[in-house]
Amino acid sequence: MDSVRIPVRAGALAAGLALALTACGGSAEGGGSGQKPQAAPAAEERTDRIEPLTGPAPEPKLPARVASADGHTVTVEDTSRVVPLTGSLNEIVFTLGLGEQVVARDITATFEQAADLPVVTRAHDVSAESVLSLKPTVVLADTTTGPAEAISQIRDAGIPLVVLDPPKELDDIGPRIEAVAGALGVAGAGKALVERTEQRIGKVRADVPDLPAADRPRVAFLYLRGSASVYLLGGRESGAGSLLEAAGALDAGKESGLRKDFTAITSEALAEAAPDAILVMAKGLKSVDGIDGLVKIPGVAETPAGMDRRVVSIDDGVLLNYGPRTDQVLADLVDQLYAGQDDAK
Repeated sequence: MDSVRIPVRAGALAAGLALALTACGGSAEGGGSGQKPQAAPAAEERTDRIEPLTGPAPEPKLPARVASADGHTVTVEDTSRVVPLTGSLNEIVFTLGLGEQVVARDITATFEQAADLPVVTRAHDVSAESVLSLKPTVVLADTTTGPAEAISQIRDAGIPLVVLDPPKELDDIGPRIEAVAGALGVAGAGKALVERTEQRIGKVRADVPDLPAADRPRVAFLYLRGSASVYLLGGRESGAGSLLEAAGALDAGKESGLRKDFTAITSEALAEAAPDAILVMAKGLKSVDGIDGLVKIPGVAETPAGMDRRVVSIDDGVLLNYGPRTDQVLADLVDQLYAGQDDAK
């Protein structure tokens, strides 16, 4: 059956999309249940800030000539007014040390340093007029950014516009950072940020409990927007699988046979997934009135995760960014997933 197509980044998900829902099933046997109710608030309580590279801001070496993911070759000659059209791209530009040159943000750029910037996109729908009014010298976008007419309008106005493929897994982080840094003429800073990010992720992964395959927790990624009655179960292409695997867990949706991205939650689909824990975005959990509301969604209460009220909540603005703060995301995921189970290490 058909799946629901959702961009595989926290930014696009967090914006709240209008979706047509269709159900699909899978096949696999369930795992065991957890031991304690979990919904640690660590991710929500952390100050939402990025950490730029130390030292002075990098000096761009321009012009930079780069290949855009939409087939264009783009020459960037000026980075004094940068407009990143997604939250994750904003995060990378700021972390590279170029935050002073950023003049706009996507609504999903939730970190503190970007709070005062004008918003030019919502749900990855761009207002070309708003972008052009800011007189950008370079615009950064993802292949999921649209509508196509707005992208064309920006490019037709003569603005260098670099389109990148969205990240889907941990292995995409390095190339993504390097692509942004290359487009902005700061390749050296990009290399330094990749090294820092990889080191931090490696440190977190070293502390992940080393469990036999049969004992790894099955985790279902649920996308929830209660106000819009949107309740989705992530499959193989949801974007969460790489994080779950790095945390020593199994992606329950993928393991149950869901091949694409998301499907509408049904009792049957959840029974097949049989998650030991549920991963959600913080705002999504809030939109259904917390864990009490989550277990009222058909099928949730009957899963091992629902019976144990074992829920992992991560901030919307970072969960699927696969960028400079992914080490924090992974650490939060591991801490919440194994809370009260130190003997598993």
